[in-house]
Amino acid sequence: MTILVVGASGATGKNLVEQLLKMGQEVKVIVRPSGKIPDSWIHEDKVAIIKANINETGVDEMAGYIKDCQAIASCLGHNMSWRGIYGKPRRLVTDAVRLLCDAIKKNPPETPVKFLLMNTAGNRNRDLNEPISFGEKLVIGLLRLLLPPHPDNEAAADYLRVNIGQNDSLIEWTVVRPDTLTNEDEVTEYKAHVSPSRSAIFNPGKTSRINVGNFMAKLITEDALWNKWRWKMPVIYNVEYQEEKR
Repeated sequence: MTILVVGASGATGKNLVEQLLKMGQEVKVIVRPSGKIPDSWIHEDKVAIIKANINETGVDEMAGYIKDCQAIASCLGHNMSWRGIYGKPRRLVTDAVRLLCDAIKKNPPETPVKFLLMNTAGNRNRDLNEPISFGEKLVIGLLRLLLPPHPDNEAAADYLRVNIGQNDSLIEWTVVRPDTLTNEDEVTEYKAHVSPSRSAIFNPGKTSRINVGNFMAKLITEDALWNKWRWKMPVIYNVEYQEEKR
């Protein structure tokens, strides 16, 4: 299987690529020309490195990159700097999701492409009744006004949920929602939930980036797991931080 990973130079994207390589998969990575990647990837036969700014890539060019890919994973996110948060592109993740979906449809594959989007536990799945408190609604409303990456995450997930939906013959998707991200060296026990089991605002859990990478890699490579979570928005926590549902 060949998998395209965008956002591969980010902290979580690197973990996903490493997990896929451990599983023997072939990976294409799109990274910014100035992006830093592990030296080991340069000499790894199973990694194809594409240097490109995704927000400057056209549909035809992207279609060429993905024509032999059976899965696409986006770990894109905004840099946590003033320019990254408030500068352009404001809709980096949403525009990338739209571009990738259009590229898939440019050269229709024989079987549906698996599309995985890394998102956040602070984004509700509006296909479900995921109640939040009045206080959370206020805070999320402020985040939408003050922090452009948050509405970008919401819009990117909604593009898959609404525009692609569950009946598209070319694209199947899942939106992975980790909570507060941490750095760990090894995969630890984690659990996926249909909806958040705690408040992402007032009582956040933790999810290690390597666990996110492991879960996404397993979704790509294990059909039974994919069939369980496709068209859903699983929330994952490290086991030691789980709590009973509110």
